[in-house]
Amino acid sequence: MKKLLLMALLLPLSAVAEDYKLVIKDHRFQPAEFTIPAGQKIKLLVENQDSTPEEFDSHDLNREKMIAGNSAAIIFIGPLTAGGYTFIGEYHATTALGHIIAQ
Repeated sequence: MKKLLLMALLLPLSAVAEDYKLVIKDHRFQPAEFTIPAGQKIKLLVENQDSTPEEFDSHDLNREKMIAGNSAAIIFIGPLTAGGYTFIGEYHATTALGHIIAQ
């Protein structure tokens, strides 16, 4: 019984594949495109190095998160089916464009 309980408690921790980092600098995402494993949940650290706020926005991912200037936020994504997913920086939508590929 204790072994099953321990396994149940550890299961959500192992469901997150790995950490990914996305930087906002000069109102652009770096990297603008990256690949993640399909079918696994990931933790995305978004670091805004600009002094102005930006909003990570993605209809494809059903995520929207405000990131203040010179700060960071964590966004959990997935698990995703194989394919492409776009995201933008809502305040600078002409330059802050990005794409995630799940495979």
